[in-house]
Amino acid sequence: MNRLALAGIAAAALVAAAGAWLLVRGDAREAGAAASTGPASAQAAGPASSAPPVSVTTVVVQQRNVDVMLEATGTVASLNSVDVRPQISSVITKVHIKEGQFVRAGEPLFSLDARNDQVNVAKAEAQLAKDQAALADAERQLARSRELLAQNFISQGAVDTNQTLVESQRAVVAADRAAITAARVGLSYTRIVAPMSGRAGAINVFPGSLVQPTGSPLVTITQLDPISVAFNLPQRNLGDALAALRGGGGAVTALLPESGTALQGKLQFVDNAVDPASGTVRVKAEFANKDERLWPGAFVTVRLAVQTLKGAAVIPQAAIIESPRGKIVYVVDRSGKASPRPLELLYASGEDAAVSGVKPGERIVLEGRQNLRPGATVIERAAPENGAASAPGGGAASAPATGSALPAGASGVRAVRATAA
Repeated sequence: MNRLALAGIAAAALVAAAGAWLLVRGDAREAGAAASTGPASAQAAGPASSAPPVSVTTVVVQQRNVDVMLEATGTVASLNSVDVRPQISSVITKVHIKEGQFVRAGEPLFSLDARNDQVNVAKAEAQLAKDQAALADAERQLARSRELLAQNFISQGAVDTNQTLVESQRAVVAADRAAITAARVGLSYTRIVAPMSGRAGAINVFPGSLVQPTGSPLVTITQLDPISVAFNLPQRNLGDALAALRGGGGAVTALLPESGTALQGKLQFVDNAVDPASGTVRVKAEFANKDERLWPGAFVTVRLAVQTLKGAAVIPQAAIIESPRGKIVYVVDRSGKASPRPLELLYASGEDAAVSGVKPGERIVLEGRQNLRPGATVIERAAPENGAASAPGGGAASAPATGSALPAGASGVRAVRATAA
């Protein structure tokens, strides 16, 4: 009995110890679970409206006059170009110019063999002298016959005969003078001069060469200053081109493809018919070319100002967002809230665009717009010292100081910059 009692007491002690150990372990697990889930639950319970502001860069909508430009590819052409040819068959005796030389109107170019024409002029002058002597004798005979008629020694018929002889001899003298003029004209063909001022091209003959009127040109003289640029405009822009022409010639800009240099000219000509094959009309503009930057046959990019948008709202093209409903921008109000604003693109050139739908002076988002939602709060940061704000896509926008007057053509970027959040 004592042994059984001792065994029971030992079993009861073991059961009590096991129960206490399990109880302590369960409390520890609950405490650990509460500690691990408490902060997460508190964070998850936070409101969605407490999202941080989006860091952006903004620009100020500018107001200025914008020229609407039509762009085309033009070909440089000389206003005047002359192929110099001889008018008689002869031999070149002297070449007075060099290839590529600038010549003035009336400057000698070539000399031809003039010996035969000089002889013809001399013969005509000698014949004139002979006939003038005969005329002088006939006039003396007429004077004596009139004196004899007054003394009744001869009849009136003899006087009339002498009068006819004098008049005939005067006609012969006039013919001799005309023959001399014709001989001198032939002699002038042996001296070829520049018909206009311009640049001489390649010279195709040398002293001793036989030239003919039907042969190849001796040289080509091309006028380089002023010079023209011809290009084609679509038929829909014909009215704009005619309006610019009536207004004194619209401003035309030619951009050189090699250096990008811009040259200014004026519209001078609009063709009188539209090409039915291409639906375009040919126009020409005239440019001053003292520096000879424009060369006949070269291609240039031409921009014609056909209209001016006065007081247009101008923003950078990088600020425009293409949405399913059209073009929009995010406008930032005074409280720092960004809201989308639909707009219409009137004209785009380079980095700027003239639009309607925003007002001058409003702030619109340039960088960080991809992270915005309607009503989001934005924050701006100061731009770096170089004043450049990198637009999405790698573009750079000029950033004048806030509140300063922007010159024509400025992009209107405010002096703020931030990396998209």
